[in-house]
Amino acid sequence: MSSHDQFIDDAPEQGAPAAGKRPRAPARGSVKDGRIVGQPGFVLHSYPYKETSLIIDMFTRDHGRVGVVAKGAKRPFSKLRGVLQTFQPLSVSWSGKSELRTLIDAEWVGGMLPLERTALLCGFYLNELLVKLLARDDRHPALFDHYVSTLNQLAHGEPAQIVLRKFERALLRETGVAADLGRCTSSRGPVAPDRDYVVDPERGARAAGAGEVWPVVLGKTLLDMEREDYTDPATQAQSKQLMRFLLAHHLGGQPLNTRQILIDLMQL
Repeated sequence: MSSHDQFIDDAPEQGAPAAGKRPRAPARGSVKDGRIVGQPGFVLHSYPYKETSLIIDMFTRDHGRVGVVAKGAKRPFSKLRGVLQTFQPLSVSWSGKSELRTLIDAEWVGGMLPLERTALLCGFYLNELLVKLLARDDRHPALFDHYVSTLNQLAHGEPAQIVLRKFERALLRETGVAADLGRCTSSRGPVAPDRDYVVDPERGARAAGAGEVWPVVLGKTLLDMEREDYTDPATQAQSKQLMRFLLAHHLGGQPLNTRQILIDLMQL
């Protein structure tokens, strides 16, 4: 028995698709006989399981990050074979209460442009962040909506540096680790736009001192980030360094593979 077998609910493999079945719009997932039905979701990551199946990390609107087993999804005539792709909006259904549920159904919903070139790499970066920073089964509907909006912005050619900074900040807020960048913890007053600060990942902004090893940023950058205003090139440059530092702290040293690729390609 493999290391995953004890966590997987028993269910039959997926069969061939019903003739003439059309994709339908995602409804808010309902519960029927212990099953979650019609839940909006996206594939974050998948890897092979046994000869014909996949283990998939799903990001769903009302159930957060969920692990599912798609039994038989690699079979040539499986209805899931062409559906379980990253960045495709899906309506998914599953059953079980174990660590890895059993995927019952997944239908492509449509309505989103595909990601291409650099936008595609940015999408994989978002997915890696979600896999590594979100706990399983913690619901984050607001973050799910932000994820959908971010994918749409990337697909429509919005500036990647700005789009990614907004999502990174939203992710830290939703997971409860984003400090208030508008207040100074050392003075207990508002951040001054023309002063230098560092951001303690656990406490927030404080006045920068001599010989700081953490990224030093202007107060204006912190205030711009609070307002989600990244039009200033200095704010873009400083927020990039700051968010890289904060994410590294909250990841506990885990490397971000896609981040390094993006840095090498375009210094995001």
